[in-house]
Amino acid sequence: MIDQTLERSSNTDSPIAPVVFDDVASASHLLSGIAHATEAIRSTSIDSACDARVFLKPENFQRTGAFKFRGAYNAMSRLTDAEKKAGVLTYSSGNHAQAIALTGRLLSIHTTIVMPEDAPKVKLAATKAYGAEIITYNKHLVSREELAGQIAAERNLTLIPPYDHPHVVAGQGTTGLELLTSVESLDFLFVPCGGGGLLSGCAIAAKKLQPGCTVVGVEPKAGDDATRSFYSGTLQTVHNPDTIADGARTPYLGKITFPLILRHVDHMITVDDAAIVEAMKLLWNRAKVIVEPTGALALAGVMSNQLDTKGARVGVVLSGGNVDLGAALALLND
Repeated sequence: MIDQTLERSSNTDSPIAPVVFDDVASASHLLSGIAHATEAIRSTSIDSACDARVFLKPENFQRTGAFKFRGAYNAMSRLTDAEKKAGVLTYSSGNHAQAIALTGRLLSIHTTIVMPEDAPKVKLAATKAYGAEIITYNKHLVSREELAGQIAAERNLTLIPPYDHPHVVAGQGTTGLELLTSVESLDFLFVPCGGGGLLSGCAIAAKKLQPGCTVVGVEPKAGDDATRSFYSGTLQTVHNPDTIADGARTPYLGKITFPLILRHVDHMITVDDAAIVEAMKLLWNRAKVIVEPTGALALAGVMSNQLDTKGARVGVVLSGGNVDLGAALALLND
């Protein structure tokens, strides 16, 4: 169990922050012309289902099919020449893996990815196709963080984790920056939460650009460590949660993302897998937008009516679309 306790009030008042808006703005400048600026889309069917004006940020249309490319490229492009020459290592169930692998190919950096043996096949195949070296492990027997740290030390590789890294957080925050600069006067911003990189980065952007916007993080109910952490002020953990949202199976928030979420996020909520499937069905069938289960988390949060969004202008981040079609069709036809 990780021992880290933060009081929300004192943390909010603290002038020290590992990532600030200027870092997100810098990442946006660096990513201009490299990452896709995914334009917000609308759907009358989704508006009707949510009884709100919903603005979808479709990061399923991002390079590698998820928001993760933003953070990976921002972090790897800032490495020294010596670090680039030595190579980069990360651990990921899929989306960050693909992002690191593609960035490595673009920047001519050798990449090594630690992935669970049961990672979604579509994500494993894409990571291989981008040219990464893949090392698999049994997630029930091995800690990916410990394994990755050991390999990085042995090979003198730079470790860039999926979320707990300042340049990764700043890069992910450009997702929110783009939405909030293109859509005015949002009342709410719903963001999926796994390790908290996307949520904390988007929240930083929101509180700078539209301070009246209420930022809501959404987790799968089975993996509610961030929600428990948020409301208790003490970092909580979860071990291999049983949820279809594989991108949100992280064991805990990071040393960087936890205080940022306490500082900038207004609410955390959870939704069960059935709610995620309903959101996927709505996106696939009515908006014609293909998302993976984790990508539907934020919309599921809006549809759960845990917060009063009736008639509001609501931003929703669709985090990714790297879905195993066979598994998804089985879910949607259930």
